[in-house]
Amino acid sequence: MIEIFCDGGSRGNPGHAAYGYVVIDKEKVIQRDGGYIGIETNNFAEYTAIVQALTWASVNLKGKRLHVYLDSQLAASQLAGIYKVKNPKIREFVFKLRGLESDFAKVVYTHVPREQNKLADQMVNLALDQHIYKL
Repeated sequence: MIEIFCDGGSRGNPGHAAYGYVVIDKEKVIQRDGGYIGIETNNFAEYTAIVQALTWASVNLKGKRLHVYLDSQLAASQLAGIYKVKNPKIREFVFKLRGLESDFAKVVYTHVPREQNKLADQMVNLALDQHIYKL
């Protein structure tokens, strides 16, 4: 199973926000990416990371089984169907993700502690630092 670690963050909530993700196959990093997304909330950034990761995977890993790890308990619970999605912006992300999920044999979302999501967190902070220090 392919492992995907996703993270999003904002400095302030809302504030300068970015996403990051890392894709691992057989303990080897095969893709990493991150980007600045403007002034947004933490939840918006978290969902952006998941959409970006699954969009890349839909081109490069179609038909595979994915295990997506998130340090956002809210996002993991919403995507697992445990919590309802009330925010209209987040509902749009979930709708997009449900469409992307059809490209894979299986997609599982799991909440992990922040310490287990360090690679994706590094991508978020790199994107934020590169943008903020350019200003």
